[in-house]
Amino acid sequence: MKSSAARSKAGENSDSNTGVEKVISSNDLRTGVTIEVDGEIYSVVEFLHVKPGKGAAFVRTKLKSVTTGAVIERTFRAGEKLTQARIDHRQMQYLYRDGDNYVFMDTETYEQVSLPRGQLGDKVKYLKEEMVITAMFYEGRTIGIEIPYFIELKVVETEPGLRGDTASGGSKPARLETGALVQVPLFVEIGDTIRVDTRTDTYIERV
Repeated sequence: MKSSAARSKAGENSDSNTGVEKVISSNDLRTGVTIEVDGEIYSVVEFLHVKPGKGAAFVRTKLKSVTTGAVIERTFRAGEKLTQARIDHRQMQYLYRDGDNYVFMDTETYEQVSLPRGQLGDKVKYLKEEMVITAMFYEGRTIGIEIPYFIELKVVETEPGLRGDTASGGSKPARLETGALVQVPLFVEIGDTIRVDTRTDTYIERV
């Protein structure tokens, strides 16, 4: 049985609606719902309820790992009981890198959290000092971060641009100030600031 101190500590990290588990039916899966599968937390990306002419109904899903961003496909029986993971989201500011760890600060409490590179997945390539991100907590522990969908970064390395060539459909690789590598139009030059879609690693426009 947990002591009152342990219960109090747990309450600091979650309330009745966040950071805790509850059972959910596969029939209630919706886009954005987070569930625990094989010890990993996933967010539902796509779902389809299938009722075949013969045999039992089922739910076909695409699930995205909250930690790594990897997408898997999983089929559940209709009405199958699943563990829903209630995630606590907190706004945090990226401060600096310390070896293989990345240090963030809670924008409300000013508490600092150090997260290992492996826990952040490929999102680290877009982290810029003072960037505000959303940290995700589950059962009091940090399980990953969400970065803005669109960010503006400076180009630090690319082949010489073709001046005035804004109509060509060609592209070339460009290294950004955070180390990320994206394909950009031929007219983009070193020193330009561009807007990038971090979900697809694609160039949007020069700003």
